[in-house]
Amino acid sequence: MFGRERIEYKTPEQVALMRRAGLVVADALDAVRAALAPGVTTAELDAVAEHVITAAGATPSFLGYHGFPASLCVSVNDEIVHGIPGSRVLQPGDVVSVDCGAIVDGWHGDSAFTVVLEPADPADVDLAATTEDALWAGIAALASGDRLGAVGEAVEDVVEAAAARTGADPFGIVEDYVGHGIGTAMHQPPDVPNFRTRDRGLKLRPGLCVAVEPMLVRGAQENHTLADEWTVVTDDGSRAAHWEHTVAILPEGIVVLTARDGGAERLGRLGVAVASPPV
Repeated sequence: MFGRERIEYKTPEQVALMRRAGLVVADALDAVRAALAPGVTTAELDAVAEHVITAAGATPSFLGYHGFPASLCVSVNDEIVHGIPGSRVLQPGDVVSVDCGAIVDGWHGDSAFTVVLEPADPADVDLAATTEDALWAGIAALASGDRLGAVGEAVEDVVEAAAARTGADPFGIVEDYVGHGIGTAMHQPPDVPNFRTRDRGLKLRPGLCVAVEPMLVRGAQENHTLADEWTVVTDDGSRAAHWEHTVAILPEGIVVLTARDGGAERLGRLGVAVASPPV
């Protein structure tokens, strides 16, 4: 189960349990998407997700994690990640990133998305769309690459291509927060950087499960944590976006455990066929 680098390699049976957790996360995020609107509080979104997770017989991954007080992270505008749900009322034009995790029989799923509430600033829409494109490019790299560093290379390629297309400055890639291994714990080795590194990283092999999660900002990547000791915000006040999926590498290929279709639609656009999730 463990390699010499202390990576937790999963059996197909264990991946099947993670798929169950991933589908609970998908259900919770679908319900949150349906509830997202100006006038709704971030605490109300948290309640929606917690209800879906617990009704499925699962456990929220985030609630109580190192003292985190909620089942969702809801990060708004200049908040990059780890926003604590509360009394904040969403406003028209807000950029809202929602991160959710669930546990089924001891196995985790983790996913995040970003939406821009209407009326939307086109620059914010481009930020969210580019971050989502970067996510899927990074996931596709798990199918075509030989080393984990291919993920960060693919993410950075998307960011650079977006800047070349628009003629604008490239979005900042947040380097302080990266993807991660996932399985019997929400965060495990290995780290999954969203940028190029000298070390191309772990050799990819079946049984590896990771959460790929690029975070992009409209300005500089420098950030700090607020007094609540959780919410991470940009230093320059620029807006941020965050997308994430949990992915398994199987002998037959890759599958996105937190996407209902296993990632088939988005990865198909990139020429990647997905494996069937274990059951």
